[in-house]
Amino acid sequence: MNTEKTLNPYRLYLVTDDQQDLDTLKNVVSEAVAGGVTMVQVREKQGDVMAFIERAKAVKAILAGTGVPLIINDRVDVALAVDADGVHLGQSDMPAEIARDLIGPDKLLGLSIETEAQLEEADSLPVDYLGLSAIFATPTKTNINKEWGVRREVV
Repeated sequence: MNTEKTLNPYRLYLVTDDQQDLDTLKNVVSEAVAGGVTMVQVREKQGDVMAFIERAKAVKAILAGTGVPLIINDRVDVALAVDADGVHLGQSDMPAEIARDLIGPDKLLGLSIETEAQLEEADSLPVDYLGLSAIFATPTKTNINKEWGVRREVV
């Protein structure tokens, strides 16, 4: 992982809901960007690949000119098909090294982390950012291994 200490420009990250119809999705993304979202991940766990591509293209059109990157959940093929700004992988998806080779050095590569061991391993992976899964329990993601919570350290 890139360990250079820089301020993360992606402070507010929207992950889309695959249960929303296309018009609702577009409205939610537009409103989120207007409200300050700095990165959008299109997450599709249900439909087929053509529907995923259609939804990703719709979001990409909304994000054009905003500086907000489009990230595709799990699917390197979809990220390449729509020329997304990056892809976010889960632990059971394509290995990060292979994904990096496919998307190249200029695209963002994220990885979900579920355990402390995976967090340590991530230091040696070619990823740009990590997503801790999950900070808090949620009814929309029930297959979590660890609820990380929020810890604050005083220096």
